[in-house]
Amino acid sequence: VLERINIVKETEDALFYLKARFSKQVTFSFSGPEYPVLMSLNPGLHSWTIENLVKNAIDAMKGKGKLALEIEQEGDYVKINVSDTGAGIQKNQYNTIFEPGFTTKKRGWGLGLSLTKRIVEEYHKGIIKVLNSEIGKGTTMQVSYKKSN
Repeated sequence: VLERINIVKETEDALFYLKARFSKQVTFSFSGPEYPVLMSLNPGLHSWTIENLVKNAIDAMKGKGKLALEIEQEGDYVKINVSDTGAGIQKNQYNTIFEPGFTTKKRGWGLGLSLTKRIVEEYHKGIIKVLNSEIGKGTTMQVSYKKSN
């Protein structure tokens, strides 16, 4: 069920919930508008999306590094960027990572990002993509939603 939620607060709450559960070797940062940004989203699925992106970022950093979550409003769009200082993703895998069964982990089903993509694109009518990535330097994943009035 979609609800009108403040995406800034919901996203920040999801991040701080996770922050308390991870090693102090991960430095978390959050930035976003100082005002509420109302969106029609399913709060539970939105939190799960953020959790999946954050956990993948921490895995990519092997539990040690910097994770930044930034929300920005650009015209009719709200963009959520999750950046890490992890291993990076090869350009030719930018789309492959969203396919069911794709994983780089020893213990993984490869379902997290394919499910995240379905939630973002089919359920919330948004877009998820690798914004940029550099091998050995890190990755920024971006979720963008068109604001509904």
